Amino acid sequence: MAQLPPGIHFITLFTRDQRYRAFIFVLTFLLYASFHLSRKPISIVKGELHKHCAASTEVELHSYKEYATQSQPVKKLPNESQCGWEPFDKNNYKQLLGALDYSFLCAYAIGMYLSGIIGERLPIRYYLTAGMLASGLFTAMFGFGYFYNVHNLWFYLVAQIANGLVQTTGWPSVVTCIGNWFGKGRRGFIMGIWNSHTSVGNILGSLIAAYWVSSCWGLSFVVPGVIIALMGIICFLFLIEHPKDINCSCTPPSSSRTYMNGTNRFRVQKPNLNTKETSQSQSPEMQQLLSDNENCATSLNINMPVSEENRNGTSPISFLGALRIPGVIEFSLCLLFAKLVSYTFLFWLPLYITNVEHLDAKRAGDLSTLFDVGGIFGGILAGIISDRLEKRASTCGMMLFLAAPTTTGFLGVILKCLMKTCSSVKTKGVATA
Repeated sequence: MAQLPPGIHFITLFTRDQRYRAFIFVLTFLLYASFHLSRKPISIVKGELHKHCAASTEVELHSYKEYATQSQPVKKLPNESQCGWEPFDKNNYKQLLGALDYSFLCAYAIGMYLSGIIGERLPIRYYLTAGMLASGLFTAMFGFGYFYNVHNLWFYLVAQIANGLVQTTGWPSVVTCIGNWFGKGRRGFIMGIWNSHTSVGNILGSLIAAYWVSSCWGLSFVVPGVIIALMGIICFLFLIEHPKDINCSCTPPSSSRTYMNGTNRFRVQKPNLNTKETSQSQSPEMQQLLSDNENCATSLNINMPVSEENRNGTSPISFLGALRIPGVIEFSLCLLFAKLVSYTFLFWLPLYITNVEHLDAKRAGDLSTLFDVGGIFGGILAGIISDRLEKRASTCGMMLFLAAPTTTGFLGVILKCLMKTCSSVKTKGVATA
């Protein structure tokens, strides 16, 4: 008998369940990375939507009237104005670009609440596929404005609002799927690696958008839109929602295990299939805290009718029920302030680099990826620390505490740049006088 190739021999070292879990781990990683890949282009293209072309001209002119006289005869290119892309080439460009951001984020916040409710009642694969195809459409829609010479602000706002709504299908779906396969209580190191999909998606989105931003910024949106739509098709073809669908065990076999949930410690024992009355008497909130192994065994009882509720193992949890789970409110507040900083960097860091360092949009986009590189290593490091200390909340608080001085450092740079700008304006004023 011929010897197996090294690659095949390596695969045979793992069980069937482990191979499927590894596949779902990688697939969900790529699916959600594509969501962030499609969100990133707007921050890269901002430097192209508004160019600081008037800055060098104003230094040479001695009065605003002279500048206005000389700037009027300049002919515009077919697809853009002298200082960028209308309507973002005006002096109020900051407010207009900010409107793109908060229109997306407001729709995303509202949609996230609705998406969680809807997603629990629909098949994950169909729901996620539809969301990814729609995200691809509305992401590309923003880029179509370049090719069809659209200069109406509402066109771009509607594209952002619609994209924000459909983007909410991603997070609840992938988290539910990964929870079905890996249970609740996986090691922080593994989840730290998996959660780096946001940073990986941001990096890829920055590099793809920066490649076309200076030559044809419409492709900075169309290409990511095509990518996430293709990933939606892959999701439809390959995503397995639950290990029961292919007769895999719901969680790795173990006799019992102790989990931490907030400040309360509880123990999950091997399930007893004869405790039907006990499981029925439990509230949905308590069933949500059970291990996937117990829920899986209960749902496999042949005497129980097959329904979507039994298939998923738990009934959909209510909003108030979710709030009563220990630790939900505390961790939600932590995530609120963490997202406040991360989304500020996500949407504004490339433009900030362009204005401060006077780099073009492509170089600023490439440089902004360093923030997400740090996010990859930081997430994995936090997972390792939480495993060693066995204190998830303390690790979260420590990382947020360390993030404060680094964010303050950016504030110092901004103030220094403002002081430098003010001093240069005063010098010009004295010279003109």
